[in-house]
Amino acid sequence: MWADRLVRDLYAEICKIPLIDPHSHIDPRRPAARSLDDILGYHYYTELAHSAGMDKAPLAAEASPRERDRAILNHLDRIDNTAQYGWFLDICRTFLGFRGERVTAADCDALCDAADRIMNQSDWESQVLARTNVEKIFLTNDFDDRLEDFDTSRYVPCLRTDDLVFHLNKPEVRERLSQATAVEATDANLMREALAILFQRFTQRGAKACAISLPPHFAPSPVFPEDLSTALGELFRGEADAGSRAAAAHGVFWMLAELCREFKLPFDLMIGVNRRVYPEGVHQGQDLFDQRTSLLQYAELFNRFIDVVFPISVLTSGQNQELVSYSWIFPNVVTNGHWWYSNIPTFIDRDLRARLQAVPKTKQLGYYSDAYKLEFVLPKFNMYRRILAQILADDFVRPGVYGERQAVDLARLLLRENTQRIFGV
Repeated sequence: MWADRLVRDLYAEICKIPLIDPHSHIDPRRPAARSLDDILGYHYYTELAHSAGMDKAPLAAEASPRERDRAILNHLDRIDNTAQYGWFLDICRTFLGFRGERVTAADCDALCDAADRIMNQSDWESQVLARTNVEKIFLTNDFDDRLEDFDTSRYVPCLRTDDLVFHLNKPEVRERLSQATAVEATDANLMREALAILFQRFTQRGAKACAISLPPHFAPSPVFPEDLSTALGELFRGEADAGSRAAAAHGVFWMLAELCREFKLPFDLMIGVNRRVYPEGVHQGQDLFDQRTSLLQYAELFNRFIDVVFPISVLTSGQNQELVSYSWIFPNVVTNGHWWYSNIPTFIDRDLRARLQAVPKTKQLGYYSDAYKLEFVLPKFNMYRRILAQILADDFVRPGVYGERQAVDLARLLLRENTQRIFGV
């Protein structure tokens, strides 16, 4: 596998670093997979198989899980060139005892049976965590999520705020907010009171970040309290037009930034996603990016909240240069992982080289899994670590910039120590 001794040795040392994963979608109450269907149900496989010709019928809730797995595996030969296939093969080999060269549809029953047997062991979660060498995993928690029934020292809460900014026009979201805070947030003062209650509850339960996913057109700006009160009143009465919804979104977002400053939480911004570009796509396989987004839209935010750290994720490798430049200049802007459509080896290699050549090494959160099940943390981080080892060898050790030990120390900053310091874990 490794033709290059230096890269092999660096990779081996990097893999010894205990991971802190700063962004995932793992359910801490059911973090590990219990079947092959939990693995192949990850949206990457359903959307790739559907894109390659698979009918959506096997993805229906009433379909048999094994037949759904069989349908996806029947299309595996069309997607076995992809990075996502590599993750799946790694999972099969690492966790399910697969010894073949390639996974095919003929392996469906054997893999399903192995998963049913292995993944339902009482200590399976602990086995996966130990084999992955991951110490902490950040979550994505709805603002009204229960935070009392899982280990927050292992699974770190993060307050996700998309609904509060972009979906307050929905009666069910307003009801959830009222239930969670006992406040009917019909004006600016009451909204701030409600949001402060959420921040208080989350930080008391160990939350280390606030986060939001943002569309390309969004450009944060402050809203006068009286204008925000008018917009919120119209929302709660069901009378809001597009202008009022926009005013509420901007006003609530700005208020979240103020509370991040008050509660000393980093504000994770995941910038550039368009929702439901392909409405007929599979679940979670409908969203895409475009080229309209610029971080210039966030310049006022970064300037006004210089004491809030903003870990930034962008969807396109093309936007990475802008992110590198902003992190180069702004003390409070931090590069964060390789998100979604940029999470491909070619893009990671190019983007990571640029970051390492231009951004202070203490301002980079190297990678996050974005995983829905624990089993994906290992193969996704392995992909990143292989690329990192190659870059460290090519750009740092061989030119004599760093020795091997210094190169591993840099990897430790990216994979662990920067996350510890920036988020205070």
